[in-house]
Amino acid sequence: MRTPDQQSDHYAFLIEAAIMLHRYGTPSHRLERVMGKVAQSIGVCGEFLYTPTALVISLQPAVGKPLPTNDQLDEEVTVIRRVHSGPIDVDKLIRFDQLLGKVESGDATIEFARTELVRIDESRSLYGKPVYAAACSVACATVAVFFGGSGWEVFVAGMVGLLVTLIEFLHQRWKLEVGLLEPLAGVVAALTSLLISRYWFPIDDRLVTLAGLIVLIPGLRLTVALTELAVGHLSAGVARLAGAMVSLATLFVGVALVWRVADSMRPAIAHAEPLDTIWRWGALAIAPIAFSIVFRAGIKQWPIIASVSILGVITSWSMEPRFGIEVAAFSGALVVGCGSNLYARLLDLPALVPSTPGMLILVPGSLGYRSLSALLEQQVVEGVQYGFAMILIAISLVGGLLVSNTIIPPKRIL
Repeated sequence: MRTPDQQSDHYAFLIEAAIMLHRYGTPSHRLERVMGKVAQSIGVCGEFLYTPTALVISLQPAVGKPLPTNDQLDEEVTVIRRVHSGPIDVDKLIRFDQLLGKVESGDATIEFARTELVRIDESRSLYGKPVYAAACSVACATVAVFFGGSGWEVFVAGMVGLLVTLIEFLHQRWKLEVGLLEPLAGVVAALTSLLISRYWFPIDDRLVTLAGLIVLIPGLRLTVALTELAVGHLSAGVARLAGAMVSLATLFVGVALVWRVADSMRPAIAHAEPLDTIWRWGALAIAPIAFSIVFRAGIKQWPIIASVSILGVITSWSMEPRFGIEVAAFSGALVVGCGSNLYARLLDLPALVPSTPGMLILVPGSLGYRSLSALLEQQVVEGVQYGFAMILIAISLVGGLLVSNTIIPPKRIL
């Protein structure tokens, strides 16, 4: 089998583009469709199989559309690449999408596109580490408000979130084992919350720990995995689902170790009064912006992200008291999906831009954490109920997204 360097520029471009979309968080069903469409536009018949850790790509000239190169390739070429999915970078995904659109329409040559792919990949992140860390801290604090925390609990949750982000930076800098981040963050978050509760001022350390770890809890990955399974991408869906569950389990292992070893340090306190409702609305206004920064979305995208996210959450909140949490999750996801697809059609940009931050506020990752917490305390019935609710809400979210794609199909595949 020939190496990628020996293939035509068309083949090399398609391989590199697929790797870039994989690296920056594109779901399998979107990646495979958009790359198949781009390949067809440049005279290549391409098959793309995506899993969270690998890409299998099969390329050959399309029937009746020979490659416009001197080195004509008549045989089918199969390439396997091992690529780890990185954090979602909305800004780079927008730029990749715009570049692929130019290639598809013939406004950009393959040589230019390959150079531009490398330039986008090597460009610096839209936000520096201080801004990213501050956004994670604010996101954790807003989640503590949603969980009914008091003023001190919200403040400490922001501190813990900042500390967890610093651990993430050190993990990247020291290039530690990939699976070490979650248990280490769990230990630090639980121990910090417990020490503050005992020696500084009384807080619900378990609520604070959950809120401080919210950025690492894989609720969004769980929802994406179920979406992939629902649309028939079984290998990617099963792999992503297994990865999400293992990440959640290893994260909770770190927390559980602290609870078991230092449980005697936990003071007996009554839960403080939650903040007024006005704080909840304030947190809802701030959270989408914080998560926009976490996903590296540009300032121009903040208004649409905030609008779609807030409308989806308000819909979910208004539906839950009357129809239950399943209908609420479905309705919220439906609103987020329709709003994102309408944005994609009007501005010719990826629907992932507003939908990813918008869905993150709705995903049920915290329920999985609470399920493990209840099981640790031998509260089996409550643990099973939390776990079942997590799966049910995730499936409802997936259903809402799929229906939204039928009501308002996105103009761009991404």
